[in-house]
Amino acid sequence: MNNNLTDGFNFLSKLTWKRTLNATKVLGSYYWSKWNKKVNHKGLPFSISIEPTTSCNLRCPECPSGLRSFTRPTGMLQDEVFKQTIDELHETLLYLIFYFQGEPYLHPSFFDLIQYAHKKNIYTATSTNAHYLTDEKAEQTVKSGLDRLIISVDGTTQETYESYRIGGNLEKVIEGTKNIIKWKKKLNSKTPHVIFQFLVVRPNEHQIEEVKALAKELEVDEVGLKTAQIYDYENGNPLIPTIDKYSRYKKLANGKYAFKNALSNECWKMWHSCVITWDGKVIPCCFDKDAHYTLGNTQEMGFREIWHGKKYDSFRKQLLKGRSQIEMCKNCTEGTKVWG
Repeated sequence: MNNNLTDGFNFLSKLTWKRTLNATKVLGSYYWSKWNKKVNHKGLPFSISIEPTTSCNLRCPECPSGLRSFTRPTGMLQDEVFKQTIDELHETLLYLIFYFQGEPYLHPSFFDLIQYAHKKNIYTATSTNAHYLTDEKAEQTVKSGLDRLIISVDGTTQETYESYRIGGNLEKVIEGTKNIIKWKKKLNSKTPHVIFQFLVVRPNEHQIEEVKALAKELEVDEVGLKTAQIYDYENGNPLIPTIDKYSRYKKLANGKYAFKNALSNECWKMWHSCVITWDGKVIPCCFDKDAHYTLGNTQEMGFREIWHGKKYDSFRKQLLKGRSQIEMCKNCTEGTKVWG
């Protein structure tokens, strides 16, 4: 069977009547709000990202973890903070991403966290630079029940790879990938669904077909090509691709660069998902790297109270009035995509 179909059936197997009903409420209230320009929100998020840690071994140039430039503290997710949230949301939660900033495999209890969510029949995913996928950890990954593993591979040669993944070793990434595939076969497991994520930037754009070939050679399930968010793009940036379809930015007649897509005054993510940082802060989405728009803290109040609270609804109202007024939204390509 096609590996993407297998992954799709696995995802659908997590649906229950409570999760389906909740998703229907969320979708209905989103469209009502979109059409009426008034906030109406029903249900709970069916997709959340939880941050295991902000720590990272690499120094990627467009990443706060890599640049060590956070204005918020660095730390590790506490087991009790995680379990409290999962216990509250598991009946309606369908998709859980163990990632925001940092390298998840640095968390000392990472596999315990995955297993806890797996036992609640939640679809689990994570994203990694794969430098810690030793044979032992690859075996633990497969046994943990993780459903999706995204591996960042931003080059097919060491020179190209390290031009963005500064401090990284491509051979370690390839070896870690081989370890995962080996243990999937050894344990006769269909999970995790392994994705090579290729962040397209100017230094590596010539290797797009090569990364597809590498993925096929290693028996990786899927290749995902991702556009890069560039913080300082107005005057041009050496990371902006020359291939238009992989660039978020366009060059203007005056030589300056601007964001290509118009911003609609709505955001699907504000209805169906959120991010929870390692220290329990609930923030709108993954573009809020420094948690400037904190809407509550799960260590201080229940998640439902935050999700349906005045502060969250006030933020949703602001989006419906003018998304371009919110700084983090200006560089976003995903907010209006339903199911995207």
